[in-house]
Amino acid sequence: MGPVVPEFSRHQRQPRGSCQRSGPLGDQPFAGLLPKNLSREELVDALRAAVVDRKGPLVTLNKPQGLPVTGKPGELTLFSVLPELSQSLGLREQELQVVRASGKESSGLVLLSSCPQTASRLQKYFTHARRAQRPTATYCAVTDGIPAASEGKIQAALKLEHIDGVNLTVPVKAPSRKDILEGVKKTLSHFRVVATGSGCALVQLQPLTGPG
Repeated sequence: MGPVVPEFSRHQRQPRGSCQRSGPLGDQPFAGLLPKNLSREELVDALRAAVVDRKGPLVTLNKPQGLPVTGKPGELTLFSVLPELSQSLGLREQELQVVRASGKESSGLVLLSSCPQTASRLQKYFTHARRAQRPTATYCAVTDGIPAASEGKIQAALKLEHIDGVNLTVPVKAPSRKDILEGVKKTLSHFRVVATGSGCALVQLQPLTGPG
């Protein structure tokens, strides 16, 4: 099975009207979208408030959409504020390192570690699992309607589009060779229906390949 890895990401649909939040990431049209012109201090505060779990040297936070993990010198990125975030979380001896993170255009859980050995071991695990096409993340989703099959595979082509001022990942039907060359990515995920009721289903998804 390999080392025990925390469930990496879980998306839950919020009730209508619940997306307004106070603080640096509040009052946005899209929950989890990084505001423009955010100061360094505001970003650190927002990331500290976005921490969802801490176990030993591991810290998990919900990264807002639009925040790059790395970038050019002087650019505001997750990596650039890790020293301040480490101090803000009371980690004095070791700075946090990025173990695994979603892309700039995606929101989602980021796994950090204050122990270099732990970070290196987990990074090797994720690399090996990706090459072997073994799932390393489990997502839960509520569907409108019940899938015809109780389990199976989902194959989809995805691309990034700029819609209403926001970069969103959208599906592409029957992608051509030109589409693939222009950045459309083919993805594969396992799914399993966990429960059904009232015309909806709780579905567990495990991506084997992604758009990133």
